[in-house]
Amino acid sequence: MDLKPIIKISDFTYPLPSGRIAKYPLAERDSSKLLVYGRGSFLNESPKIEDDFFYNFSNYIPENSFMVFNDTKVVPARLFFKKETGALIEILCLNPDFPADYAQSFASRESCCWSVVIGNAKKWKGGEVFFASDEATKSLNFRAELVEKGLGKASKVRFRWDGGLTFSEVLEKCGQVPIPPYLDRATEDIDKSRYQTVYAHFEGSVAAPTAGLHFTERVLNSLDHKHITRENICLHVGAGTFVPVKSEFISDHKMHSEPFSVTRSFLEDLLGAISLRNKGESCGRVVSVGTTSTRCLESLYYIGVQCLEHSELPLSPVGQWDPYEREYPYSISEALKAIVDYMDRENLSRLVAGTSIIIVPGFRYRVVDMLVTNFHQPQSTLLLLISAFIGDSWREVYAHALDSGYRFLSYGDSSLLFRRD
Repeated sequence: MDLKPIIKISDFTYPLPSGRIAKYPLAERDSSKLLVYGRGSFLNESPKIEDDFFYNFSNYIPENSFMVFNDTKVVPARLFFKKETGALIEILCLNPDFPADYAQSFASRESCCWSVVIGNAKKWKGGEVFFASDEATKSLNFRAELVEKGLGKASKVRFRWDGGLTFSEVLEKCGQVPIPPYLDRATEDIDKSRYQTVYAHFEGSVAAPTAGLHFTERVLNSLDHKHITRENICLHVGAGTFVPVKSEFISDHKMHSEPFSVTRSFLEDLLGAISLRNKGESCGRVVSVGTTSTRCLESLYYIGVQCLEHSELPLSPVGQWDPYEREYPYSISEALKAIVDYMDRENLSRLVAGTSIIIVPGFRYRVVDMLVTNFHQPQSTLLLLISAFIGDSWREVYAHALDSGYRFLSYGDSSLLFRRD
């Protein structure tokens, strides 16, 4: 049975003037506006919109809730090389090819191979190109060799350098933070710190999990004072997050894949929160910080289904349309427990997986009750995710944000949405 929804992307649009796109962050992270929608839904009241500032965020989170953050770290993955002719070649690193493990690749000291997107690719037929260095980076002799030119997909490039530095250190010296293309400006010094969450830890993303950019130590401490559990997952955000939907129907759009990992202890704690939720306890509410955390959390269900039905983990990422291909009879608790049991059998402390899941209207949320997120582009997969979470009310929410002076997209303001079933 194919339950894939038929959705026209043109039905998910709204007018977004270029002047409403935040090109720079505010001076203080938590001084951004906060739109709260649907708080009364858990109290059997009609949903309404509330306006506040992010430094008051914890006031809206029930005590003892379970909050999930994505602790991925954005790497300065945009590099500029020159051919002997002087032609400039831009390389955006996407994910490691050899070594395939992120940590091992970043720790490499002489060479490594990455899947990349190449700018000005027509000018690079093959051979080595050299980093457009200054005096500070000249001694690295940093160069790139085209291993495989992608035709409709990512290319593969081998990097080499001298000096004994790790690839992570080379990127810090030579790379630029790959800020979103819709900012329509060059990377600046401010982006090094502000296009990064304060809790970023594991290197690997080429785009920030922007819902987390508003959090400060002050806000995090206020959550701790309310005994709100804060836990981390890690999903490395790929450049595919900026790929526009070009097809008329969302069913013809190919969703990108992203790797993620969670610990066994996280899964046990999430099981505990869901158990409380099943008993009707407010402290069982699961709060996802960002769409990346949401995709990871909801993907866990389908990994658990694989464990239940085949007693093993899936060999490939969770499929784009897996949630819509059939009805699933299992509870989220059964699915999570199946993953934990498998990890115990295999003596695993961390689950490493991937997801290509697309969340659109018709999707059944099984994990996330509340979502922290920015305001997204018209006709984007992220806007479809929001619509799946709060229904057609997204139009009311976005109209209010536009009328009330909210700033949009990555460096823009924030919202806290309560799920409508």
